[in-house]
Amino acid sequence: MAVYTIPAGIGFAEALVRGLLPEADRDPLAFARLRLLLPSRRACRTIRDAFLRAADGRALVLPSFSALGDIDEDDLTFSDSVAVGGIAADLPPAIPAVKRQAMLAQLIRAREPGLPLDRAVALAAELARLMNQAQAEGLGFDALVRLVPENLAHHWQITLDFLRIVTEAWPTILAAEDALDPIDRRDRLIRLQAAAWAEAPPPGRILVAGTTGSQKAARDLIAVVANLPQGDVILPGLDTAMSDDEWAALPAHPTHPQSGLQDLLAAMGLPRAEVRLWPGCAGAARTSPDRAVLLAEALSVAAPEDRPAPALNLDAALAGVRQVTAATPQEEATIIAVALREALETPGRTAALITPDRDLARRVAAELARYGVRCDDSAGQPLSGSVPGVFLRLLAEAARDRLAPAPLLALLKHPLTGLGLDLPEARRRAQLLERLLLRGPRPGPGLAGLRAAAAELKKPSPDLTDYLDRLAEALGPWEAALTQPGQSFRALLLAHLTAAEAFCRTDDQAGEERLWAGPAGEAAADFLADLVDNAGDLTLDDPAEFPALLMSFMVPVAVRQVYDRHPRLAILGPLEARLARPDLMILAGLNEGTWPKEPPGDPWMSRPMRQAFGLPALERRIGLSAHDFVQAAMAPEVIFSRAERVDGTPTVPSRWLQRLGVLLAGQQRTLAGSALPSWAAALDAPARYAPQPAPMPCPPVANRPRTLFVTDIELWRRDPYALYAKRILGLKALDPLDADPGAADRGQVIHAALDAFVKAYPDALPVDALAKLLEIGHREFGSLLASPSLHAFWWPRFERVAEWFLAEESRRRADIASLATETEGGLTLAGRAGDFTLKAKADRIEYLTDGTYRIVDYKTGAPPPEKDVLAGYAPQLPLEALIAEGGGFARLPAKPVAGLEFWQLSGGATPGKIVPIKAGMAALLDETRDGLASLIDQYDQPETPYPVAPRPQFAPRFSDYAHLARVAEWSGDGEAEE
Repeated sequence: MAVYTIPAGIGFAEALVRGLLPEADRDPLAFARLRLLLPSRRACRTIRDAFLRAADGRALVLPSFSALGDIDEDDLTFSDSVAVGGIAADLPPAIPAVKRQAMLAQLIRAREPGLPLDRAVALAAELARLMNQAQAEGLGFDALVRLVPENLAHHWQITLDFLRIVTEAWPTILAAEDALDPIDRRDRLIRLQAAAWAEAPPPGRILVAGTTGSQKAARDLIAVVANLPQGDVILPGLDTAMSDDEWAALPAHPTHPQSGLQDLLAAMGLPRAEVRLWPGCAGAARTSPDRAVLLAEALSVAAPEDRPAPALNLDAALAGVRQVTAATPQEEATIIAVALREALETPGRTAALITPDRDLARRVAAELARYGVRCDDSAGQPLSGSVPGVFLRLLAEAARDRLAPAPLLALLKHPLTGLGLDLPEARRRAQLLERLLLRGPRPGPGLAGLRAAAAELKKPSPDLTDYLDRLAEALGPWEAALTQPGQSFRALLLAHLTAAEAFCRTDDQAGEERLWAGPAGEAAADFLADLVDNAGDLTLDDPAEFPALLMSFMVPVAVRQVYDRHPRLAILGPLEARLARPDLMILAGLNEGTWPKEPPGDPWMSRPMRQAFGLPALERRIGLSAHDFVQAAMAPEVIFSRAERVDGTPTVPSRWLQRLGVLLAGQQRTLAGSALPSWAAALDAPARYAPQPAPMPCPPVANRPRTLFVTDIELWRRDPYALYAKRILGLKALDPLDADPGAADRGQVIHAALDAFVKAYPDALPVDALAKLLEIGHREFGSLLASPSLHAFWWPRFERVAEWFLAEESRRRADIASLATETEGGLTLAGRAGDFTLKAKADRIEYLTDGTYRIVDYKTGAPPPEKDVLAGYAPQLPLEALIAEGGGFARLPAKPVAGLEFWQLSGGATPGKIVPIKAGMAALLDETRDGLASLIDQYDQPETPYPVAPRPQFAPRFSDYAHLARVAEWSGDGEAEE
């Protein structure tokens, strides 16, 4: 057999090409008869580029390249019809993956009728994965009968019974479709090719290079090629220095880096000693062999006492090796981007990030953008995270949720949404809809709910009306479709796509031109066409399942950038990097569970069942990952990188790093650190930290308010800056999106109910007073009581408040000559800069029979303490008393005020409580009048600023303007960076 190896310390692609170039020197057309079988399409590009570099500009006929495919490769480039013994072996086509998943989901649903369709589709994907594994190992599911049910736990017996889907129903379906499973068809092609070459060796040269032969059919083909007269097999990184005893022990250690190659050589029946060094390795640049010895020693399966200490030069082994440890994945990405950018400073220097963590890869690509460097992840971007993928999901979710504010707003603010408007106008209209209808309590469901909310606006907006019309035109049919059960997935998909294109239309561009543009748009169009053709027959009993079902199919789909690859930088997965040899290799995400990944759980079979069935151990994938790690770690310059926490959870270093660290610690050595983390930290660190003092705005007197409500006076005293922001800048905090009604809403409803009752019965109380008040309460609470939680919490409290209120009313009415509620009034005071008007709306003013007033303020929360009232920091009732004594309330003559009261209407164990102000009224009102006059005079002076809470002990408990005032920055509470 002609089997060779290229050691891990030598660039595989360069050595492979170096060994082949002499043939082209002897015969320029030699490569036209050469065929290379490589692990993946990425490997094909890597070897092609190596040929072009080696040609150095001279004309060269390139060999043909075929992707042999490892476990993750779903297709080959072989001909569909391969001549075997002169007879054409035509195979049925492969069943499309989406169609297979949909059909399996239907079989699962037939067996489990109550299972939601999206879960059936997800389960179908797992079932398809099991079928792929079995077919890749050449196993038939008829072997399941060998798993004796009596020896298994009851739930595994249920699983075996469930797998009759693939043993009984699925073969019948495939026969009816005249199709094969994709892996089965691929492996049949490989076996046909192997049989054809074994019977009639091809006239040209065949090379299998860079593969570890992790699939049975691939191993069979490799064995055939190795025995061809002009066939060669070149293995990546075979450890020829490992002791024979350790090599023989590898079958019991599937996680070892050499385990996969040991399996391959065993399947070929070839002793390791007969594997030769590839001729192209002679004279090739090579990383120090001590590095290979160090890694082999660290990952050895033999106990230290069972193997001799190797001859090892640690300085040579660790030359060019660094380790960085970041706090978080984002910090790790920043450090890696700095390292990649630094590599570009040296002309011709190449670098690559190798990681199985696609989230980290995307973070690094985003960080590189800050340097103007574009380097996309070779694994691509998930279609579900692309611009059109996110848009399609948002459109489905908004309709499913009946246009609830959060999903609707996410849809309307998506960059693809146009609704026939130019994009800036579309954004403005979305913000208008948000501000007028979506902030605060949720409108009614659907388009009808939005229109009803718009009709209640005090000031109609033509732009809003037009926008709702456009929304109804684009979304109406799609919203209606999601209310009709029993529809086919195809019908819903087509309605969804029609709505999507209508949403994407602008004033000058058709929706389909925008939605399906670019690589992501093309991938989305192909994906949806595939769904319509191959999964359209699925039936949705509940149309609300559509978004989850759509995502079940979309999540595995990737969008790959075909063009604009960086010539010197790359972001690769471990398999793709197997044949790469950049100057700098960054191995990132080296945490347990990430690299290597934990063996995935098998939902179908226990470990003994897998072994009895013939499936490989779940840990075999770790061994393949370990081989990729060693190959990459043998690059000339290596950086090992990991994050200490991921999503706030502490991580454990990769087992390979741990073993390497333990080995070095025994030699009083560690991996070298790097200046990269400090460089990365310096990127966003300010040159100096100079916190600014508290703001002291000092607007012109002409811009200062001359009319304020009594509640504003309290704010003025407690936090002048907040008054400045509210009344001078005109800033108002937006209500939360889709806000649940809160304490303020409850207070307003109770105020309104009591006001309506008193106005309806200003004199004598009705006989059925409680029933009348509760009836009014029901009317005022309105739709709020539709919420079970609000009804359970708020209504019993209101009932208790009503009982207490009526008892108090009955007791007080004899002393009351007349009642005024929600009465507006005002008072004008002379000021340095002109008249100043004070306004108020009093909750309740009682005109007593003794000719005095008693003013009441309803509080559903806690009333202010009397000390705040006396100090002028809760002046609402004293100010209302000033207005009353001055005759400022409509239809109420000027009379003295005898009492001020807060009514605490909590509805709790103590439903109501009267909290009177006990201070002498004359002195209190004199102090209030003088305090207000002094405040007006102070702020009529142009040099008086509006400070932030000048007396912290009287500062408001909550402020809408604290962030605007940068309180955390200058107050010294340590929260500035939070």
